[in-house]
Amino acid sequence: MEFEKLAKSDNYNQNVSKFLTDNGIKWHQNVPGAPHMGGLWEAGIKSTKYHLKRVVGETKLTYEEFETFLTQIEACLNSRALTPISNDPNDLSALTPGHFIIGRPLTSIPEPNYIDSNNSYLTRWQHIQKLVQQFWKRWHKEYLTRLQQRPKWLLPTKNFQVNDLCLIKDDNLPPTRWKMGRIVQLCPGLDNKVRVVNVKTSDGIFKRNITKLSLLPISIHILLFVAHLNMHILHCCECFLKFSFM
Repeated sequence: MEFEKLAKSDNYNQNVSKFLTDNGIKWHQNVPGAPHMGGLWEAGIKSTKYHLKRVVGETKLTYEEFETFLTQIEACLNSRALTPISNDPNDLSALTPGHFIIGRPLTSIPEPNYIDSNNSYLTRWQHIQKLVQQFWKRWHKEYLTRLQQRPKWLLPTKNFQVNDLCLIKDDNLPPTRWKMGRIVQLCPGLDNKVRVVNVKTSDGIFKRNITKLSLLPISIHILLFVAHLNMHILHCCECFLKFSFM
């Protein structure tokens, strides 16, 4: 109702323009019917909508309840780690979208687990927390799985390196919580490929398979860029040698 009243008000454009100007927001319109031109943020919106539809379903929420729910979902999305803050081996903190919003990571007080609770015995607040926990469980797992995808059959990729900051897969973490660790030792196999590493966390040092670890998104992009660059250099060298002996 609030959105409808605002949209129908006579000074709607004036209010929106003032809000955008006061907050330094520049509005850019995508080409109609071409969401693929949105790139990374459209992919994030797609993932969020996908899980929202399956979590909320036919649940009826008031405006205040839906606003609370979306605010907590926003905190989940903006809590993800992007890149290490420093190269200090003892520093397990990472830069997150929350740092750009409030200057520090987004955190929340853990609520009791309501996922398996019967809705008939839950208050409205508890029911919203159940929806948030269901969304987190779905999105958190999908996000880590996407980070673990590696083009192993297309390009040669570098092994994990000592001092790499990574995310550790843990299905029991509450919303906005991520388990971080730094690699302190590599355990390469007979083919010199690293499949097992020792990871230092806030609870100690543990041995983990790399299938349970995910490099941070920006670290992955750097590795892919280096792999593409190496392939390009190799191709240029082959062409140079080919024409040198002609």
